[in-house]
Amino acid sequence: MNTTPFFVGITGGSASGKTVFLDSLLETFSPDELCLISQDNYYKSRDLQPLDEEGVHNFDTPDSIDKDLYLKDLLQLKSGKSVEKLEYTFNNPNKKPRKLIFNPAPVVVVEGLFVLYYPEVANLLDLTVFIDAKEHIKLKRRIIRDKIDRGYDLDDVLYRYDKHVMPTYEKYIEPFKYDADLIVPNNSTFSKGLEVITAYLKSKVEG
Repeated sequence: MNTTPFFVGITGGSASGKTVFLDSLLETFSPDELCLISQDNYYKSRDLQPLDEEGVHNFDTPDSIDKDLYLKDLLQLKSGKSVEKLEYTFNNPNKKPRKLIFNPAPVVVVEGLFVLYYPEVANLLDLTVFIDAKEHIKLKRRIIRDKIDRGYDLDDVLYRYDKHVMPTYEKYIEPFKYDADLIVPNNSTFSKGLEVITAYLKSKVEG
């Protein structure tokens, strides 16, 4: 069996449905078969986040992420070593961060907005997948997610979507869409795309 992990990069715009897609993917693999490591746990602390022209913290730029630590941990997994990290809770005071342990596995899924934008990360990937959805669908999902999971009110969500999310998508994410090996539409369902990717990754696990 091949002992070098097969690295899969999964990206797409904010609220395109990456998390739901990944949850569905994880259900078909055991922890010994697949490891998921998300860019979301590598945000810099709030005091290090860039500010926009209104003085609002912008968590939606490549500079918001501790890319060097993310890359370091990915390389550690690539070499067969485990990684420990505290969960990032997105400024939600009601959520206690969990201790996360990432163990090496035959398949490592690298998820995040900027996994194709950062060349050092993109160069580690053996397969890249872009989860796609229409803008009005992503906005609706973002409103629901940020209110429940991250404690933002509606005005804050709409401001960030207009001033941060959309400019970032147009500049740092969408230009890499057609560099991906697979594009999975997710306006209503991703079932067919999930089926194809699951079968392919099962072949890598069975090796």
